[in-house]
Amino acid sequence: MAGNSQRQGATRKTSKKGAAKGSGGQRRRGLRGKGATPKAEDRVYHAAYKRKKAAERRASGAHDRRSTDVELVVGRNPVIECLHANVPATALYVAEGTKNDDRLAEAVHTCADRGISVLEVSRAELERMTGNGMHQGIGLQIPPYQYAEVEDLIDKTAEAGTPGLIVALDNITDPRNLGAVIRSVAAFGGHGVIIPERRSASVTAVAWRTSAGTAARLPVAKATNMVRALKQFQQAGYQVVGLDAGGDHTLDTYDGTTPTVIVAGSEGKGLSRLVSETCDTILSIPMAGWVESLNASVAAGVVLSEFARQRRAQGVQGE
Repeated sequence: MAGNSQRQGATRKTSKKGAAKGSGGQRRRGLRGKGATPKAEDRVYHAAYKRKKAAERRASGAHDRRSTDVELVVGRNPVIECLHANVPATALYVAEGTKNDDRLAEAVHTCADRGISVLEVSRAELERMTGNGMHQGIGLQIPPYQYAEVEDLIDKTAEAGTPGLIVALDNITDPRNLGAVIRSVAAFGGHGVIIPERRSASVTAVAWRTSAGTAARLPVAKATNMVRALKQFQQAGYQVVGLDAGGDHTLDTYDGTTPTVIVAGSEGKGLSRLVSETCDTILSIPMAGWVESLNASVAAGVVLSEFARQRRAQGVQGE
């Protein structure tokens, strides 16, 4: 019969598909219960899970380095720079299997000579401590900086027997600027630096490195309220001088031999309104007309240098 032959080409072929009947059990499986919803602290992607694990580590005595105030300087060149600058370090971490070179060898030998612990950890542990994999197999642990009080600066400069010279920073958020200012204050015989407690760069490892180690000897105070701190210095007999363009004095005409607080603002925002209103004088630095401004560390360095020259000329320069 036509269409029933087994001969090739004689078999009737159809491409029609019948209507699908049912879902193949998919709907039934979808309706099947999945059990109780896990607690938030048992879901690995939930913040409650991370909090629970952190609590378990604390309870077991494990040391979560990321939850402390210590900081790790990572990378071979930054570590060497910190060691050259005599930044006070407490430990050097080296990842297992790290390829040795002159920089790593110098870091290890320097730490050994200074009595700084050299600890070998797994690469995964070092990545956990640093939060990234850009450590080049090495990390230097820096303890939190011990800030002075504003009152301490006033008292210590009074005891020094020379006119105080302080730099206060307003709206400075770059730690490299802070480190450079600390270095300039130390170089030109200043007595300390004041930074705001909020919205300001802190003395981190970057600031330590930029200061070339002078942060170890020059006090840095944190002020809860900068305006209040400046008024404390005014009550102690200081002139508060803000640096800004178009001031009522220029560096060429100002006498910097009396107790002085130099207030430097950021290159972009300058001095905040309340800080500017608190200053006794706004001082500008004579510059070429086509140069708009200097950054805080350069401006502070220029003024410090001139005030130090004036004090040397009158024999009132401090140590």
